[in-house]
Amino acid sequence: MRLCSKVILSILMLVTLEFLPSTIVAQVQEAPTRDQIKDQDKWNLTDFYPSDSVWEKELEALKGRIGDITKYEGKLGESAANLASCLMLNDTLGMKAHRLYVYAALSLDSDNRVSKYQELRDRAYALYAQIGQATSYIEPEILKIPDTTLRSFMDKNPGLAVYRFYLEDILRRKSHIRDQEVEEVLALAGDATAGPSRIFTAIEDADIKFPNIKDENGKEIELTQGRLGQILESPNRDYRRRASEAYNETYKKYANAMSASLSSSVNVDLFYTKVRGYKSCLERSLDGDDIPVDVFQSLVKAVNDNLEPLHKYISLRKKALGVDTLFGFDLSVPLVPQSQMKFTWDQAKSTVLEGLKPLGSDYLADVKMALNSRWIDVYETQGKGSGGYTWGTYSVHPVMLLNFVGTLNDVFTLSHEMGHMMHNYQSNKHEPYIYAGHSLFTAEVASTCNEAIMIKYMLAHAKDKNEKLYLLNYYIDQIIGTFYTQVWFSEFELKIHEIVESGGALSTDAYRKIYREIFQKYYGPDFYLPPDRDYGGMRISHFYRMYYVYQYATSYAASQMLSQKIMAGDKKAIQAYKEFIQTGSSDYPVNILKKAGVDMTTTEPFQNTIRVFADLVDQYEKLLLTK
Repeated sequence: MRLCSKVILSILMLVTLEFLPSTIVAQVQEAPTRDQIKDQDKWNLTDFYPSDSVWEKELEALKGRIGDITKYEGKLGESAANLASCLMLNDTLGMKAHRLYVYAALSLDSDNRVSKYQELRDRAYALYAQIGQATSYIEPEILKIPDTTLRSFMDKNPGLAVYRFYLEDILRRKSHIRDQEVEEVLALAGDATAGPSRIFTAIEDADIKFPNIKDENGKEIELTQGRLGQILESPNRDYRRRASEAYNETYKKYANAMSASLSSSVNVDLFYTKVRGYKSCLERSLDGDDIPVDVFQSLVKAVNDNLEPLHKYISLRKKALGVDTLFGFDLSVPLVPQSQMKFTWDQAKSTVLEGLKPLGSDYLADVKMALNSRWIDVYETQGKGSGGYTWGTYSVHPVMLLNFVGTLNDVFTLSHEMGHMMHNYQSNKHEPYIYAGHSLFTAEVASTCNEAIMIKYMLAHAKDKNEKLYLLNYYIDQIIGTFYTQVWFSEFELKIHEIVESGGALSTDAYRKIYREIFQKYYGPDFYLPPDRDYGGMRISHFYRMYYVYQYATSYAASQMLSQKIMAGDKKAIQAYKEFIQTGSSDYPVNILKKAGVDMTTTEPFQNTIRVFADLVDQYEKLLLTK
């Protein structure tokens, strides 16, 4: 599962679109190429396959095994042994196919300009589709087995014991699983319906070329997504404005293509919703993990009912910066710029190791192993995938992609992704393959819990008033980015799906109008959203994973409560947390979080996060005004 760490990094800048002609000069400070980076700072993909030629052999070998799974077709109800053997072979095929796909996709993300790996990735995905087609009979055939017979199989055959939760869940979803013929067609459609996401990724990571701009010292530099995060913290407002204008003017050129791509993706969502027999895309999305729709609705309502603290912070930021108009490019600059924190890679690693000490020596030992074993691709290079994520496959350790430039945000990205890495590493060790992955609902808990522990550690060790203000500012912005912003993104996503579900159509203008209305509602009257600066909703990659983003907010709310207990030294809570990260998807996510100590069926986690945010804003205002 690919998990991006910072969807908010540059989204806010998409509201600052103005024309700025690019300048071409002879000497430009470009991002480095991969051969200019030390091997120790690049992930080692030979841990997946020693070479591309070995990958090719494994691909062909797996193709030759697809026919083995069809031997069980029509025979699953004959015996528990047949069912167990079929499911185990299905796991084996899936495990090997995933490893092939991950290697190809990671190789491509090392440099998206290398067409060879685009081909390898597409071939691996096509193999997935073939396996999906060959195995499409499994769930429909399981559903033909009488419930009492199926449960008898599970009771009598030890090989089926591990599949009990999986099989019981199939029975729960019985009304939404189609007959074999339809399931086979759906499997065949997988490659085609992945098209919108692929198109967006191609535009985002390969086609877009940002212009050159002059930095604060008049030196010509190449604007990149990684550098933008640095620039937006600059105290030089003109520099921030020019960078955001150049960045957003570039995206504006691709607005129609991105609009068409996102609209196609929403239509894909609706296609599967109708075929599966759900009332709405939201219902289908939540039903997979048995999450009550009330959880989503309660989250949105809780935030909409408590926007005052966010409006207060926006007003405080406008006042503190002393500007007549607060724009998007004013939202990331620290209000105490002289305390801006910079880190080398070694400093970032040591800071994370110190900050995460409350999680215990065994946790830290695994973190050190990850930091020192080439599991991480550290620096931004030409053609490399943007942002940050952790990914991997069951039979190999997880890996991490970063675009490290030394900001405080980069330190927290490392901490965030390390949470994912430890969650993946531990659950792969303790769960069988079928349950090794995580529900999206729990996937961001470990990562944001790490961030919450880190910010509390750094605040406790702030050297002076200005550094504390800087860190409070960061914590506030973190909650805005991971909680408030994800909720309003969710409102946007809900609205565009409801339009299509009701028979309407989407367009560039429709996206802009919806995005603008919700953005302005959340940020309040002291934030200015100029005309023609509302294209951001069309370039959020997570919208290509239906109803993904709200789970950043629910995960963050859960992690705030967990981190409070961990930082208080509650030994039972720490042990419960370690058991949580050892758990994949062998239970429903709401139940998993209840065992960890957080009940997401109540509004308390959301209310707690809002209280934390309001308290931070009050602390910040008081300290800022103290002489």
